Amino acid sequence: MKNTNVNNDAKKSSSKQKVHFVSLGCPKNLVDSEIMAGTLMKEGYDVVADENDAETVIVNTCGFIEDSKTESIQKILEMAELKKTGQLKKLVVAGCLTQRYKNDLVDGLPEADLFVGSGEFQNIANILKKNNAGDTQKTFFNLPTYLQEESTPRVNSQPGHRAYIKISEGCMKRCAFCAIPLIRGNLQSRTIPNIVAEAKTLAAQGVKELIIISHDFTDYGWDLRRKNPEAKESPVELLRALTEVDGIQWIRVLYLYPDGITPEMIQLIKNNKKLVKYFDMPLQHINDEVLKKMNRKMTRNEIETVLFNIREQIPEAVIRTQFIVGFPGETQEQFEEVLQFLTEQKFDRVGCFQYSPEESTPGGKMDQQIDEETKKQRFEAVMEVQQNISREKHRKFIGQTMDVLVEGYSEETELLLQGRNSQQAPDIDGVVLINDGQAQVGEMVKVKITDSLEYDLIGEIVQ
Repeated sequence: MKNTNVNNDAKKSSSKQKVHFVSLGCPKNLVDSEIMAGTLMKEGYDVVADENDAETVIVNTCGFIEDSKTESIQKILEMAELKKTGQLKKLVVAGCLTQRYKNDLVDGLPEADLFVGSGEFQNIANILKKNNAGDTQKTFFNLPTYLQEESTPRVNSQPGHRAYIKISEGCMKRCAFCAIPLIRGNLQSRTIPNIVAEAKTLAAQGVKELIIISHDFTDYGWDLRRKNPEAKESPVELLRALTEVDGIQWIRVLYLYPDGITPEMIQLIKNNKKLVKYFDMPLQHINDEVLKKMNRKMTRNEIETVLFNIREQIPEAVIRTQFIVGFPGETQEQFEEVLQFLTEQKFDRVGCFQYSPEESTPGGKMDQQIDEETKKQRFEAVMEVQQNISREKHRKFIGQTMDVLVEGYSEETELLLQGRNSQQAPDIDGVVLINDGQAQVGEMVKVKITDSLEYDLIGEIVQ
């Protein structure tokens, strides 16, 4: 999981209370951190880049799977050490882990001063104000029913040319392996005018790439249409509205459940140049029996039909997917079906998780749990197959010229610029390394690809 410090717009002031954010987990959690930061800055706080400068540290935790829970606890304890060595006076634990485990977490982490669940993060300024005034309440939990407005204060923690936009909260699916509905509640969608207004604000700030996030994009608006049959909110109508926002050049959609990828959506993405030809479609498995146990509402045949429709209409489309290995009862034969499927489909991007049995989920209660060593072996087998496919696909880009959004110097060396093409989502995909030519951060340039690596491309600016 990515550890993101929300500090891009941080200011330094000796007279203002300084707050440092550590945001763990997914981009949806990051947007919550950005809202907390914006809310606190509006109330006169400074958001600082260095935790050693802060009087208050807020750790926005992730509680999705075991690894993310472990990372969250470790980061909380690491920040708690600053009370001994730095000027830190207050440690706030917020987010999904807090919401999920509530009092258990309070009892287990005496190092923390305040616990703020995912149903109360929007009230962070009032919570800190009351605490500073001597209020002794330590825990703040509520149902996660909050939906941001276009006027909600928010600090964009991403480079200025890109931003995430969260269109809904919660999830209506009930996958057997997933605890998200327990943590975030049922689906709640924002209205199209609300989302478009925020997109216009971001565009006015210089954002060129808009990354749409939710727990499942294809369910967007279902709750609003259920309440009001005349409601216009749907995935296709939202995309149409966002393509009309001036200044936005790329619109990227993350988290599409395959049963909601309709022919109409495919045609819209095909025909609108702002909509990048990028389908982030977690499949989780391909064996029909395992899919049924996972409570995934599609069969292999239906999934293959969706994939065929995308590729037939948009041959250049990038398809990113994700699989879970080691789900309870998964046989070696069922796992090998995944490997065969990967070899046949040759996906552009593949993520893989070793199944984590989560309490209070149907999967966590199932018999025939798979041992950790088998899960690890299956994970490694998936990644080996995909690495070979990725290497082969990247070689085909050599000699091509593509649009690249420049993001700054390479994380490896300041001798190289680094950017992304439309086929690369930030933080989860590879990058384009530029070894010849100069450009400004946020500039769109033409790059000729001269070499390829397993996940990255290398090229030179030709304009």
